[in-house]
Amino acid sequence: MKKIVAIFLATMALAGCRVQGPVTKTTLSYDVCIYGGSASGCIAAIQAARMGKSVVLVSPLNHVGGLATSGLTATDMNKHKCIGGVAAEFYGRIYEYYTDPSVWRNQTRDEFMVSTLKRTYKGKNDERRIQWVYESGVGEKIMLDMLREAGVTIRLGSRLAESPRAVSKKNGRIVGIDLTDGATVKAKMFIDASYEGDLMAASGVSFIVGRESRSRYNESFAGIRIKWDYPLKTVEPYKNGRLLPLVDEKPWGKDGDADGRTQAYCYRLTLTDDPSNSVAIDKPANYNPDYYEVVLAQILAKKDAQLKDFITFTPMPNRKTDTNHLDMFGGSYAYPEGSYAVREQMEKAHKDYALGMLWFLGHDERVPENLRTEMLRWGLAADEFKDNGNFPYQIYVREARRMIGAYVMTEKNLSKENREDAPCSIGLGTYPLDCHFVSTVVVDGVLYREGTMFQALTPYPIAYGSITPKKEECCNLLVTVCLSASHVAYSSLRMEPQYMVLGQSAATAACMSIDAGCAVQDIDYNMLADRLVQDRQILLFNTK
Repeated sequence: MKKIVAIFLATMALAGCRVQGPVTKTTLSYDVCIYGGSASGCIAAIQAARMGKSVVLVSPLNHVGGLATSGLTATDMNKHKCIGGVAAEFYGRIYEYYTDPSVWRNQTRDEFMVSTLKRTYKGKNDERRIQWVYESGVGEKIMLDMLREAGVTIRLGSRLAESPRAVSKKNGRIVGIDLTDGATVKAKMFIDASYEGDLMAASGVSFIVGRESRSRYNESFAGIRIKWDYPLKTVEPYKNGRLLPLVDEKPWGKDGDADGRTQAYCYRLTLTDDPSNSVAIDKPANYNPDYYEVVLAQILAKKDAQLKDFITFTPMPNRKTDTNHLDMFGGSYAYPEGSYAVREQMEKAHKDYALGMLWFLGHDERVPENLRTEMLRWGLAADEFKDNGNFPYQIYVREARRMIGAYVMTEKNLSKENREDAPCSIGLGTYPLDCHFVSTVVVDGVLYREGTMFQALTPYPIAYGSITPKKEECCNLLVTVCLSASHVAYSSLRMEPQYMVLGQSAATAACMSIDAGCAVQDIDYNMLADRLVQDRQILLFNTK
């Protein structure tokens, strides 16, 4: 393992990034500290550095880019014209990369864009020269190039210390943070771009985990949603007198009530059907077929079942996939506020669940032969995630903590009818309300999958106040991933392109706050908007 880390650090150094290894009892000072190596954090770091500030990006993983470079490469971008600024530049570099015929190893660009899906693929736009489908390794290389060019300092494999005093504050401002590698980072401004919101929480900022009640913000999709969803009448909830794993025996509240549960997490695996680049999927050591009884019952109940009915294999360049819907329903509840050790255990459980699902579909003799044959075509991509057994680095944290900030985005700010536009736009949200199932529960003897929602939206503004805490809680922190939104609104906001847009806007605000010597809540919004537009951020939706 030490050899792998050493090789990676050497590679990073050759790439030109200033990577700092473990430091003991060292204090480091920067203008802007960004916690979280997500795509949002990377874009924030690039923007702040381009604005002339000294910037450190702290990544808990030994990689950068988060989900955007760890399997989720079928980008959830349904309105590409609403994505501008540094995010559009990133996707533009992806476009340029794939115009080189030499990077296509087992298919051509035209074969992928047209023949692969038997239609012109919507993963690119030639007029804007942007492309939002790509390979994970390519995405991380481009992200690292952009960080290097901007002059960002990167600290890999370092987390916020698990200590009540890990965050030092004075007069409502964060002064410094202690990291697990022994360093203390001091900065004038901090941005929490983590998927979990650890820095936000440790800074004493208000947050929520789970779902608000329907009455909290008068949201039609809010709260527990048991009989709104899908009965699984063909599935027997019990096996040998015991409930199936991750199934609740009875409801824990009424429809519309609040609870602390989150939508399902998963890993977005990169698979390939290219034999020369394929690694066989092994049976996990603690494999338990009971976890897949619900899937088996659904398969057997469906006439002419196909593999694509249960797992999404979205094609990526070079005969790879972004593999979705390996959701571990009910397996994420303890993750948002769990210790690092608890999260590691849950990540291992999700990994075993995902690999177990694929092994089950390929080998369990109860699965129809046509499905098994199709599944066995696929293996892990040998040229991806080489230092992690060809398995993605980042678990898909679809929802964790959510800040209760200066402005809370709710359903009324997103709905197509009678919308109340959020004030002080710093970017646009575009994706539908989209929440994966939260749980599986028995009601009157019938199994239900509960908690999903899906409704198309038109582009809507995202409020500056949704990334700022309440001023009395902290005045030099911005939050770009665990932003201030209800569970309903967050189901649309939670997409990587929006996180990237918010990263740039947060960094711009942080730099302006430093220059003005004021709290992030007190900057001149008109000046912020002018600078964002100057930097090609898109704040209003143009219907043309």
